[in-house]
Amino acid sequence: MTRNILITGGAGFIGSHLVEQLLREGGWNVCVVDDMNDFYSPEIKRANLDEVRRTGPFQFFEVDIRDAGGLQPVFDENEFDVIVHLAARAGVRPSLKEPKLYAATNINGTLNLLELARDYEVKQFVFGSSSSVYGVNEKLPFSEDDPIRNPISPYAATKAAGELICHTYSHLFDIRTVCLRFFTVYGARQRPDLAIHKFSKLISEGKPIQMFGDGRTRRDYTYVDDIISGVRAAIDYDASMHEVFNLGESETTELIRLIELLEESLGKKAIIDHQPMQPGDVPLTYADITRASRMLGYQPKTKIEEGIPKFVEWFKKSYTEVAV
Repeated sequence: MTRNILITGGAGFIGSHLVEQLLREGGWNVCVVDDMNDFYSPEIKRANLDEVRRTGPFQFFEVDIRDAGGLQPVFDENEFDVIVHLAARAGVRPSLKEPKLYAATNINGTLNLLELARDYEVKQFVFGSSSSVYGVNEKLPFSEDDPIRNPISPYAATKAAGELICHTYSHLFDIRTVCLRFFTVYGARQRPDLAIHKFSKLISEGKPIQMFGDGRTRRDYTYVDDIISGVRAAIDYDASMHEVFNLGESETTELIRLIELLEESLGKKAIIDHQPMQPGDVPLTYADITRASRMLGYQPKTKIEEGIPKFVEWFKKSYTEVAV
């Protein structure tokens, strides 16, 4: 039986990998919504879609999720069984400069999609949240039951708000909502503004990389294939009407160790530009994945020592293609 699925943000990093996975599986009519905004080059997103099309056909609508009227025809033309909502204004630091844009997209855009899910009786809604909702969490590792009342960036606050809205719509309108807290995702097609991609480019070009703080901040870096396995399980999840899951590797890596791994894979030393810690940055992220393991069967497989060489292999290929 073929199922119909809407993936918002499907031209982006995680979204394009999910589209590709579903097309490989077969049995899915996939519809992608993406506004192709200029947060980073829209040409990168177009290249993502071109690559995914080699796997199979899908529908594409260039629509901003803030535009409820623009989204309406997408729902008129399809009877969706599932929505995976990955479209968002991303990034902690940019949200400090444009909090209204982040609120309009991440809160109002999510509300628009939930309203349409309600109107068109879509019963499964998967929401891409973020580990940033935990703020400066002193309890380790981070558990889904930990309070998220202390976000330290507008981006984090909008993601926490999105989770609350999901819970509300689940309670009121019989929509199953599954919120997935992603922990620092990396891999092929990673956004160019994210540290691993940005560092790789600067190291390759012999330019300094900015290291904020003393290099001892730690992140739970999660390889994109592992994230997709968790999202895929969430699409089929039916054990409760509202749930929140951490999707991470459940290991932490210091920034200086990450740089060392990049140096080894790139075969080039980094030039370090030491900078103070930035407002909104948290010192550490660390996922407790017990719940996701038990309820989704989530078992991440790619350690950072394996994932970074995989990323660099993709980066070198794509960097060469861009240069040509």
